[in-house]
Amino acid sequence: MSLLKLENSWKQRIEPEFHKDYMKKLKVFLQNQIDSKKTIYPKTDQYFAALNLTPFDKVKAVIIGQDPYHGPGQAHGLSFSVQQGVRFPPSLQNIFKELQTDLNISKPQSGNLQKWADQGVLLLNAVLTVESGKAASHQGQGWEQFTDSLIHALNNEKENLVFILWGSYAQKKGTFINRSKHLVLECVHPSPLSSHRGFFGSKPFSKTNAYLQAHGIGPIDWNLD
Repeated sequence: MSLLKLENSWKQRIEPEFHKDYMKKLKVFLQNQIDSKKTIYPKTDQYFAALNLTPFDKVKAVIIGQDPYHGPGQAHGLSFSVQQGVRFPPSLQNIFKELQTDLNISKPQSGNLQKWADQGVLLLNAVLTVESGKAASHQGQGWEQFTDSLIHALNNEKENLVFILWGSYAQKKGTFINRSKHLVLECVHPSPLSSHRGFFGSKPFSKTNAYLQAHGIGPIDWNLD
């Protein structure tokens, strides 16, 4: 977990976090996990992939996830995204269904969402690591405080961002967002357990682009192929 490998526009804003007690404890926790030969996702050099692919100055929208996928080969540091060639998890399947309904964009070949990240969509999980096969196993270890600091920086320094908060966990992370200068889109999580209670038909992709364009900001090309 090296600060040196963090993209500079993020690094200059959040460097103080790395010197706080909670972050030092988190680093010890992660090292203990590794020393115990536990498999952690994503790989160490991908912990901050969302920040490194989407510099602070380029952020247009933020999609907040809970924690990384915990199956082999899935997580690579971007919320809801899976690596090339990996079967789409159910939530991602539903995101692509809504994308097709909303913008008539066909389901892509790959579940890798890096093209969105490259255009300014910060794909941020609240918790940035997980133990293999154990969902939510790294919650409460400090990551939440760290990712709150990222959202605070965006909220305070930027204007006219779109925050896409799917499910109660993401919505709690967004309680302090200033809704007079940012658009907050909230609905249930795309998980099969909840998607039929308001995720389908919520049109987050077209609403995001309409807001960005209304404020003179270029839209996102949501097509991944």
